[in-house]
Amino acid sequence: MKTHYCKPLLAIIFVLNAHLLFAQEVIRQESCDIRPYQEQIDSVKSLFTSKGYILLREASMTMESEYEMPIVVPMTQGALYEFVFIGDPSSRLYEVRMYDNDEKQVLYKKNMWGDVDGNIISYAYIPQFTEYHMIKPVQVNKKKKKICGYVMLLKKVKGPQPRPADQANISR
Repeated sequence: MKTHYCKPLLAIIFVLNAHLLFAQEVIRQESCDIRPYQEQIDSVKSLFTSKGYILLREASMTMESEYEMPIVVPMTQGALYEFVFIGDPSSRLYEVRMYDNDEKQVLYKKNMWGDVDGNIISYAYIPQFTEYHMIKPVQVNKKKKKICGYVMLLKKVKGPQPRPADQANISR
């Protein structure tokens, strides 16, 4: 093929495939108003700080009802982590799934509106390997399409550390 045909051919291919570039939606984390949750957030932080945890990450995020919001976090083998998700109090369902680096689900937790824990899902986890984990919270709200969620990742630094054999008791 002659070189003077390449440029127009590339332009035609680009134009024909341009719709694919714009058709894919990118999930971006956008912060939201946490004032309605501030008392719960402060209470959870205080509770875990008193138990020897430090706050590694926290973020508010605008979520769409019924859609997971992926969060990628690095975790160190053998360390004790606590993940906390606080959903909109008017949502009727809250779920969190966590996957290891091989995309194997290592944890699932679900709360329904009216449960004792209500809009807060909290769980402890000890990674078997030092690697990235993906955490996917979701909430279902029939009245609102855009809802606010809040996440915290804490790590135990003081006090006794559980043995890996205790993992089954912690994450279930």
